[in-house]
Amino acid sequence: MSIHNVVDFSQANTEGERYRPAPEKVLKGDPEQAVFNHYASPCAQLNAGIWEGAVGQWTVNFTEHEYCEILQGVSVLRDHEGNAKTLRVGDRFVIPAGFKGTWEVLEPCRKVYVAFEQKA
Repeated sequence: MSIHNVVDFSQANTEGERYRPAPEKVLKGDPEQAVFNHYASPCAQLNAGIWEGAVGQWTVNFTEHEYCEILQGVSVLRDHEGNAKTLRVGDRFVIPAGFKGTWEVLEPCRKVYVAFEQKA
């Protein structure tokens, strides 16, 4: 393993994958999203990159543990009981596997993510 294996997000030329949540998950708007997965571990359990989301709201069910850092925009994360956390530029947080609720983008959002999918 050498320095050439280090993934520098500022130099990555990763092709973005654009998608929308399944229609039954969308609660508001047309939340088109894009993911630029700059790193995938050989075991396929760890991924890291940049995510972008357009204004809208959809249901979420995290099967992975995900570290996030908001780079742009404003979002609101709500749990299944309706408790909310507003996420703004500079916020850093972890969403544990098993979290269920909604993600709402109020202003176009961009975040760094590091996701770990724990195997059973």
